[in-house]
Amino acid sequence: MTWSLNCAAVIPCFDEAATIAGLVGRLRITLPTVVVVDDGSSDGTAAAAAAAGGQVLRHERNRGKGAALRTGCHRAWEEGFRWALLLDGDGQHAPADVPAFFDAAESSGATLLVGNRMGQATAMPWLRRAVNRWMSQQLSRRAGLRLPDSQCGFRLIRLDTWVTLPLRANRFEIESEMLLAVLAAGHKVEFVPIQVLPSLRPSRIHPVLDAWRWWRWWRGGLAAGAAAAMRPGITVTSGPAA
Repeated sequence: MTWSLNCAAVIPCFDEAATIAGLVGRLRITLPTVVVVDDGSSDGTAAAAAAAGGQVLRHERNRGKGAALRTGCHRAWEEGFRWALLLDGDGQHAPADVPAFFDAAESSGATLLVGNRMGQATAMPWLRRAVNRWMSQQLSRRAGLRLPDSQCGFRLIRLDTWVTLPLRANRFEIESEMLLAVLAAGHKVEFVPIQVLPSLRPSRIHPVLDAWRWWRWWRGGLAAGAAAAMRPGITVTSGPAA
């Protein structure tokens, strides 16, 4: 696999002007095509990303991370890429970890590869760590599989699978929806140990609002898809501890 030709990076962004140019520049050493979806920013995110060589798409108003990922992945698919590498724009994901995703994809045959921060969990902000662990426990119980870091946004996914998934979530619940949808479709998931880098800004997790949105998604007909994920032949690989 020549990853530089077959994979595009997709970064959903909202007010990340302080970090996006550096991230795009480092990524383009490995992946020349970096699609940045500016989700209604007001701080110059789009201009900074474009100056660093990113291909910028813009939502005129903030529509949420899920909507931004759909926009970016659709563009990558239209341009003929087979894979999309998904990252957050706040600098918490290390471009140095990108080759580990590629190696895991080639060795495992997985369709979705998810970053696993649990080897360095204490380096995560306490609120993010607590929310992630609780949500991962709920999803693991429902799926009947161990999903160690269900909320990590650093991911690699096959686009021919992505375009078939019935994804509707517009905000942070997209991480959970994507994971269970891939499993429900019968595809393999691999978890890849990654570094935990400090974000240069406070977490945008809103404990009450985001928990309510996630709970509403969780109660909205999830059982059937999760039950399908429990059928024989579906595997999840956690990988060694980081």
